[in-house]
Amino acid sequence: MSDDDVLTFDESARELRGKKGVVLGIANRQSIAYGCAAAFRFLGAELALSYLNDRARPFVEPIADELDAAIFMPVDVSKDGELEAIFETAAETWGGIDFALHSIAFAPREDLHGRLVDSSAAGFAEAMDISCHSFVRMARCAEPLMGKGGTLFAMSYYGAEKVVSHYNLMGPVKAALECCVRYLAHELGPKGIRVHAISPGPIRTRAASGINEFEELLSVAETRAPRHQLVSIKDVGVATAALATQAANLITGNTIYIDGGYHIMG
Repeated sequence: MSDDDVLTFDESARELRGKKGVVLGIANRQSIAYGCAAAFRFLGAELALSYLNDRARPFVEPIADELDAAIFMPVDVSKDGELEAIFETAAETWGGIDFALHSIAFAPREDLHGRLVDSSAAGFAEAMDISCHSFVRMARCAEPLMGKGGTLFAMSYYGAEKVVSHYNLMGPVKAALECCVRYLAHELGPKGIRVHAISPGPIRTRAASGINEFEELLSVAETRAPRHQLVSIKDVGVATAALATQAANLITGNTIYIDGGYHIMG
């Protein structure tokens, strides 16, 4: 680049108009996945949204209506075919997709609340399958639909990197998820597919309510984070949506912390 060259920028690099994406894991309006879906939609994307089962549908359907979701389907990743079905429908409806977000985690209560050393083989395997391997399966479904490249997102947490009291079994599971992000970024990068682990600070969600002493965790995060405030689903949503734009074209394979700086503290 010479001194006479002038940089120019494409306005479309900061929007998602005309883009299509699948968002998995909305449970209600407190869900991190809802914050992301709303931000994707704000930037102009069309969405395919999932709900877990008939019991969850009444909480998610108003969100699908609000966001004008083109596709709204049940996805329980523990049931054969349901994950694959939403991507098949996206292929039939749109021909391809540009991004997909995975915000799904589960561990049996007795294994989550107990020590890692006491966790059952069955509980560990179930947590790993639903919380981690289903993201790998999502990537497998999305890959052939991203002929022009795209972005994949997985939701993680600081407990994947450092020991967080009461996070227990989910720490190793989220660590495995973040490792999968790096390997998928390597494998899919030549096709223009970017892969990110998003690591928000603690947020009051239905999933988080299953963690013992969660209110104490919130208090510690707010006190110790350099910004001295808790992150919101809106904060996570807008940052995640930005990573789906072409402005983030050469960012991949990282764990992106959206936690007010809490993760830098010793």
